[in-house]
Formats: sequence, C-alpha cells, structure tokens
Amino acid sequence: MRKLLFTLCALVALAAPAQKKIVDKVIWVVGSEPILLSEVEAMRLDAEMQGMPIENPYCVIPERLAIQKLYIHQAQIDSVNVPESNVTAYVDDRIERFLAYYGSVENMELAAGIPIKQMRANFRKTIHDELMVQGAQSKLTESIKVTPAEVREYFRNKPEDSIPFVPTQVEVQILTIEPQPTREEVQRVEDQLREIARKVNAGESTFASQARIWSEDGSARNYGELGFKGKGELVPEFANAAWSLNSPNKVSKIVKTEYGYHIIQLIEKRGEKLNCRHILLKPRVEEKSVQAMLSRLDSIRTDILGSKFTFEEAVEAISDDKETRSNRGLMANEDPETEQVTSRFEMKALPQDVAKVVDTLEVGQISAPFRMINNTGHEVCAIVKLKNRIDGHRANITEDFQIMRNVVMNARSQEVLDKWIREKIKNTYVRIDKDWRDCNFHYDGWLH
Repeated sequence: MRKLLFTLCALVALAAPAQKKIVDKVIWVVGSEPILLSEVEAMRLDAEMQGMPIENPYCVIPERLAIQKLYIHQAQIDSVNVPESNVTAYVDDRIERFLAYYGSVENMELAAGIPIKQMRANFRKTIHDELMVQGAQSKLTESIKVTPAEVREYFRNKPEDSIPFVPTQVEVQILTIEPQPTREEVQRVEDQLREIARKVNAGESTFASQARIWSEDGSARNYGELGFKGKGELVPEFANAAWSLNSPNKVSKIVKTEYGYHIIQLIEKRGEKLNCRHILLKPRVEEKSVQAMLSRLDSIRTDILGSKFTFEEAVEAISDDKETRSNRGLMANEDPETEQVTSRFEMKALPQDVAKVVDTLEVGQISAPFRMINNTGHEVCAIVKLKNRIDGHRANITEDFQIMRNVVMNARSQEVLDKWIREKIKNTYVRIDKDWRDCNFHYDGWLH
C-alpha cells in the first residue's frame, strides 16, 4: 500500500504544478540531461502527502534525481534492455491496483487530477526509468560474491542490536476441497455469456460496456481490457482461445478456466503480445454444497487424528490445491523482491483466513475445517496443519544464513555503488544553477 500511495502521490504532484502555474526552470544539468524545478516539486509533494516530509528537500531531491540520471546514462552505455512488455505489465499492474483501491476509473481520475491516459504515460516513463536504474545497478554489482566465511567474519564483532531480528515464522501444510456448482448453475452462466455475445455480435451493445456491467474480474473497471500480454502470462485455455481470434469484431466461444467461464474479444495483436477484453462469470455454489464439504473435511480430520492415514496422505489423495498437493500440502512463500522460495512465512505473509487459524494452533495440530478464498477467487473449504513454528530471534548462521548473507551482499553492493557514484561524478559534466548550490550534498564533487 505504501508503494501504491507513493505512486498515486506522484501522479497528483505531477498534476499540481500545472494547476498552481509554477514557473518551471532548469535547476541542474547532469551530462546532457536537465533536472526541472517541477520534478523536484513533484517529489517534495509526494513525501509531504505521505506524511514523510524530506528535510531540506531542495538539496536532497535534486541530488537523488541527479544520481538517477547517472545510472540511466550508465544503463545506456551497458545497453541495458528494458522490454516494453515488462514496462506494460508493470503499468497495467499499477493501474489495476489503483482501480481496485478507488473502485472506478472516474474516482481514480478525480483523486489524481489527471485522466487515465495521462496516468499511463506518467507510469510508463517512471517505470522505464526505474527498470533502467535497476539494470545499471545489477550490472555494476553482478560480480559480487559472498562466502559463508565472509558472512561469519562480517558479523563476528557486531553488537547484538545490529544483527537482523527474524520475526516469528511458521511452516504450514494445507488441504483444500472446492465445492462445485450444480450443472443447472453452470448452464445459467453459459446462457448468460451466450446472450451477452449475441448482443455484441448484433450491434445492440459493445463488449466493453457489457464487461463493465457483468464481468466478475477486476478488469471490469477497465471495461474488460487486460493490456498487452504474452501467451505465457495467461492460463493456457484462455491464451489458446485469445490467440485463435483474428478479428476485433468476433467474440470467442465460451472458455472454461480455473477462474470461471469467459468470453473474449480481441483488441490488437502486436508481435508476441496480445491485448484483449474478456468477461468472466463464476457459477454460484449452493450453501449446502459448502456445508457438505466442511462436513467431509471434519470426517477426514477425525480419521487423521485416529491414525487411519496421515495428513500428507490425505493431501496427496484428495486436495484440490494443485500448487501444494505435489509437495505434501506444504505452502510455499515467494519473496517478491528476491524471488527466493521458502516454506517459511511470517504471519503477515500468510493468506488472512489461514493466518487466523494458524495463530490458534500448536506445532503438529490440525485445524477444524474453515472457509477461505483461494488464489483464483473461489471459495474453498480447508484444514491446515502447523508443521513448525520458529519463534522470533536474532539471526544466526545456522538457521538464517540466507538472511545474514543478504545483509552482507547489500552492504558490499552499496559500497560498490557508492564508489561508482563518486567516480562517475568526477567524470560527468554537471551544472547547478547558482541559487541551488548552497547545499551540504551527500556526495562530494557536484560543484567541481
């Protein structure tokens, strides 16, 4: 949410200078790249609107922007490639997050003070620059390696309060069963999709307006539009149907995926990417089916406790969760920053419904059956087993080597980047407006 609000504030700030008629001017030049007063005002307003004002912003912010431009220049030298598909994916993701938060395009535009088209353009420039900076930093630090001996040496004489604190973590196994809709309910959904397709094909309505009214996917807020996606970014059944379309005037046949039932309309194909709209409907499950599954899970739990079979054997035999079934029910946690996968979760990283149940269990205990929403948006019935709990502690080399290694890697990387910035400043043309020079900059050499 902090990243979400930061990005929204950036959009508001970008609109604000124009609304307040601030007279823009070039205050720094780094290489051939100017830094504008409006850019500084945008970042200053970002921080203030988040309740985290920057001390001495008219010195700190221009220096941050200057460092960003140094990295972008280096990325160009290193031929860092930022695929447009990656930029588009990030733009679509941020727009989707805003739509989910504000509920509609109209509310989002009102909050930002600019139309959605301008938001996309702002996001695209910001994200492209962010990825260029990341690419340059990765190139500069890719040769850094840290051995276990170096990790031990780094922390040998560190005071205890400088050693990372690892919050309580848990390892959880899960067994889920998904109640199924009746055939009559599936037929109702299919008939509704056929009627929508008929109206679109007959010119009685547009696909976009029907998606806005009926689709149960988050993309409904964007009139069903998904943005440009590669085949591998979509579930196979959906991707195959979408790529088989050749005309924007044609609506696909009904497609069943793990998310529900779809119809699709092509917008544009561009190389290996495709943009389309879709309408998703999900058949309703009767309450008696849910209760039947909860009762079944209660019986399975009783049999496990009676040693008729193990939790793991039950998972392998009946669990509907394909992501955990092959791993004997063990849930996997992927760190979004490092992309490392582990079986350990901090409580806040677990799905909320699971966390509430796990919090009441002792190691080895199996929960009573409960309901939860899975990652496809469907209600499922589940039981969980708390396999392990690692209480909060200061990191140690035996249990938390990866965490401690990351600390050392980050420190080494920062040393390399700091040294690079200092050298880069020496060899880069920098001109600072006379009214912006009276600063105690973090890095020396800007005024050479």
